[in-house]
This record gives sequence, structure tokens and C-alpha cells, in this order.
Amino acid sequence: MNVQQNRWSPSDGWAGPEADPRAQLLLVFGERASLAVPALGASLSERWPTATIIGCSTAGQIMGAEVFDSGVAATAVRFAHTTVRAATAAVTAAGSAAAGAALATALAGPDLVHVIVMSEGLDINGEALVRGLGENLPATVSVTGGLSADGEQFQETAVLVGKQLARNMVAAVGLYGSRLKVGYGSLGGWDSFGPERQITRSDGNVLYELDGQSALALYKRYLGDHASGLPASGLLFPLSLRTRDVSAPVVRTILSVNETEQSLTFAGNVPVGGYVRLMRANFDRLIDGAVGAGRISAEALGTPADLVLLVSCVGRRMVLRQRVEEEVEGVRDIVGEAATITGFYSYGEISPFTPKARCELHNQTMTVTTLSER
Repeated sequence: MNVQQNRWSPSDGWAGPEADPRAQLLLVFGERASLAVPALGASLSERWPTATIIGCSTAGQIMGAEVFDSGVAATAVRFAHTTVRAATAAVTAAGSAAAGAALATALAGPDLVHVIVMSEGLDINGEALVRGLGENLPATVSVTGGLSADGEQFQETAVLVGKQLARNMVAAVGLYGSRLKVGYGSLGGWDSFGPERQITRSDGNVLYELDGQSALALYKRYLGDHASGLPASGLLFPLSLRTRDVSAPVVRTILSVNETEQSLTFAGNVPVGGYVRLMRANFDRLIDGAVGAGRISAEALGTPADLVLLVSCVGRRMVLRQRVEEEVEGVRDIVGEAATITGFYSYGEISPFTPKARCELHNQTMTVTTLSER
């Protein structure tokens, strides 16, 4: 596997090594405004004419051990024994499960090993998307990826496939071949506090009531002065969700609020009968969580990684601020200097917690995918 990285900005154009025209896969992560520049789309297909191009808007790009906001990070991959195929589907929150099923059907094949997913980040039910994929793929096929982002603005996200940059789209790349090895892991590092409350009224990923009271009113009471900054400030105080359907509690963060309905919309389902607790950040535990995810993924791979895909939550970045590169550096220390690292900060992360676990939608985690053809 040969991997190269380039960086692009509207003012300076491309920087980095000469493009590999034989690359089969190009992962492109960037700020929404940069991705929308017409000259970028044209240059991608010119520089990497045979590559399947997939990417999304972000809340920060990861390239090596660096995290940056402006411009675009492009990672070109030329496999030795693996083939690549892409599929897309239109998606809305109500149609998320159907979109996942359509992608799984389109990518089905006897040699399919792994699927990388990039999705719309706001008008989406990420949990339903993951379920639609999982129910229509063989158990031997792993899935990782994430929801696109828009910095801390929460206004509009976009997914890139080829030259097409679109809203309300989910794209997936299937990787095929017996020589491809994949590892993955996802961990958080947040601390729960306050009483556990039962969800008494919800609809899919929209939460109305906790313990028979307005969920938004209760949430604002806990946030105090931070409530005026919703929905972005909600990333600092996610919810831990415990249900009978998951093996371990998952974390949910807010995508939007509705003052009229007194409701909160999350990236994944918040089912009636489930229990939630508020969570807050612990700096050291966030970084330890990233390192732990890296270790789980590397150990599952069982061989040195060629390519490492990191998808971390925008909420982690908002908490860590100037220390954000510490979690990326922690993963790099685990996977080694020889591995090429790319990725982005997201509105939701897609991965099993550990190998052989069920794929889940996560919030506030660092998700690490390692790949090798050795």
C-alpha cells in the first residue's frame, strides 16, 4: 500500500509531493467553504484521474499529527491487492435506515472486507443509518466512518464524491480483497454526573421529556450560563444513554433544539424507556481514551498499519482546544511513525467499540481505523 498526502488552500493551491496518478482512493477532508471552491473539484480529478474520491466537510482536518481548520487535506492511496468501489444515497433523518440499506446492497460482493462511510451531518439519524448498513451486510464486513461537520456553526454540512459536493447525501467506499487487514476501536473519556433520568417521551432521535418533564428545560437548568449557546454548547455536556439494546452505554450529543416544541434532536435515537445522565469532560481521560482506541485498533490489526483513519468528535475539540493535537499524537505514538494518519473532527463517529462488537453510532469518541495489506 502506497500512501501520499497533500494539502490545498484557496490562496496557495496544492502543497506536498507529486500526485500519484495510479492512486485508487482519495480521502478528502476540509472546511465547507474550501470544498465548495470550483477549482478544487477540477484539480482533484486532474491530479488523481483513476481514484475514487470521497470526503466531507469537517470541524477540523487531521493530517499526520497536525489539526487545522482552513483548506483541505487529501490522502491518496494506491493498494497492491485491494479494489475499491463507491456508492451514494440521498438521505434525510426519516430515510436514514433506507439509505444505509441501499448502500449495503450497492456494495455487496464476495470479497468485500470493509466499508468507509461519510454522511450528511445534520439532517440525519446516524443510528438508523448504521442499522440499515449492518442489517444488510455480512457479519464479516466491518464499517467505520463518520458524520460530516460544519465547525461549531451547525448550519450546513456536505459530502464529496468525485466532483460532486452535496447536502443530504451519504457516500460509502467498499474495500475488496483477501489481503486487506482492518483494525478499529472507539473510546471516549467523559465522566457522568447528576441523577439518571428516564426518557418518557421521544420520537426517534428527538427527545421531548425526561421523567415526565420538558427535556429542554431540564437540560438548560444543568447548563446554566452555557444554555444561551445551544446547540453548540451542548457538545460540552453530552448525555450517556443506557438501553437494553446496546452492550455498553453510548454517548449522544445535540444537533439542534426546538424552542416551540421544547425538544432536543440528537445524532442517534433516544428511545422511550432508556436512561440518560449528563456528562462532562475530563482532559486527561479524553486523551487517554484516544490512546486506548488507538491501542485497540492496532492490536486488532496485528501488523504495522499503513493507513490510519481518525474520526473524532467536534465536542472533544471544543473541550481540548489548544491541547487537541495531544489526542492525535497519542494515537501516533501507538500506531508508529511509519503509518500515514488522516481524518477529521465530526458530528458523529461510526465504529464498533472493539473488534467483534456491533457497529454503533457514537458521539464524543475518538474512533481509530487501521489498515494494512501486509
